Amino acid sequence: MRTQYDQADVGRVIERLCAAIAEAFKPGEALSIIGIRTRGEVLAQRLTERLRGLGFGKIGRGVLDITLYRDDLADAGAKAVVQPTEVDFDINAKPMVLVDDVLFTGRSIRSALDAIIDLGRPSVIRLAVLVDRGGRELPIQADFVGLKLTDVSGEHRVNVLLVESDGRDEIVVKPKPGRRP
Repeated sequence: MRTQYDQADVGRVIERLCAAIAEAFKPGEALSIIGIRTRGEVLAQRLTERLRGLGFGKIGRGVLDITLYRDDLADAGAKAVVQPTEVDFDINAKPMVLVDDVLFTGRSIRSALDAIIDLGRPSVIRLAVLVDRGGRELPIQADFVGLKLTDVSGEHRVNVLLVESDGRDEIVVKPKPGRRP
């Protein structure tokens, strides 16, 4: 199993993801792109910029904080930091692409869907993820996947690092803290 992807790899994965989204929607029609904080937000921004370069001119881009919708919020306790959700456009009756960095159990996406429904009713919601690592606990699947890692053990984490938040673009698969490789 490959355990590290560098800046060039990440760039190719994002381009693949963008091409799949561009193929699924029409450039002249409205489209909402919502990123889940924190790295989904960064990916949504990058995808929006690339899609605009491909002629998608009617894109509303927003940021979703799912902290209060998580089913493990009680476990986080006082450490939970709630940041604002920033969706300052109408999402009703428009197609939406929900963006996150890694899809694993599906619980974050379930939380995000609950948060979106509190904001309105898109005509359709499609899920775009940079990395799908398998291991679902809920019946949630991505519509657009940049990189599929099907052989990652539950004892490992998939960490996505992005220049905007981490100083570099990289995907790293490594043992969870306290675990041996």
